[in-house]
Amino acid sequence: MILINSPIHFNPFKKATDLVSSTATIGQNTIIQPNVFIGNNVRIGTNCVIHSNVVIYDNTVIGNNVTIHAGTILGADGFYYKNRPKSFDKLLSGGNVVIQDDVDLGALCTIDKGVTASTTIGQGSKLDNQVHVGHDTVIGKRCLIAAQVCIAGCVVIEDLVTLWGQVGITSGVTIGKKAVISGQSGVSKSLEGYKAYFGSPADEIRKKHKELASIKLIPSIIEKIDNL
Repeated sequence: MILINSPIHFNPFKKATDLVSSTATIGQNTIIQPNVFIGNNVRIGTNCVIHSNVVIYDNTVIGNNVTIHAGTILGADGFYYKNRPKSFDKLLSGGNVVIQDDVDLGALCTIDKGVTASTTIGQGSKLDNQVHVGHDTVIGKRCLIAAQVCIAGCVVIEDLVTLWGQVGITSGVTIGKKAVISGQSGVSKSLEGYKAYFGSPADEIRKKHKELASIKLIPSIIEKIDNL
């Protein structure tokens, strides 16, 4: 049963009838390569390049001067379930995806639509290949996100943040402006801006280096104790 005040009531799924919907609007000088799917009510700005096999779900908004490489998917449902006694109930996604001006998306990225609002990639941000962005996440301006980064839902990433390869970020946290997170770090809590982090759980680099140096001393400490 769909509740009358649910987002899906106001934004219901509509079956596609064409590879490029007649309700989509595409700006001047935008190039759409073969085998691209563009859903209902999609808006794409000017001077964009959409490469082959990109899938753009209904109601997605794409700004000007955006490049999207092959196989990227914009607007799939959020990974959002309620654990019931006998099964998982899927909570329906009624939001969309917004890609602002001057964004580059690499190949095979997946950007899930918001549940009740917009999953947003801010102006000038650059995403490498195979980056995942969860539902309702907001990425700020001029962020740099390397390959295989996985960002859960409802994350806020402020402007000028750098995430290196294979960083994982849990849901509901905030990454402050100009933070830099080193590769393969796991972010389990909000992190302040203007600092560098690494490790799992991610922490400030200097603190993490001291921890690692201390761990390396453990064998020699144990040896000394055994020799007492």
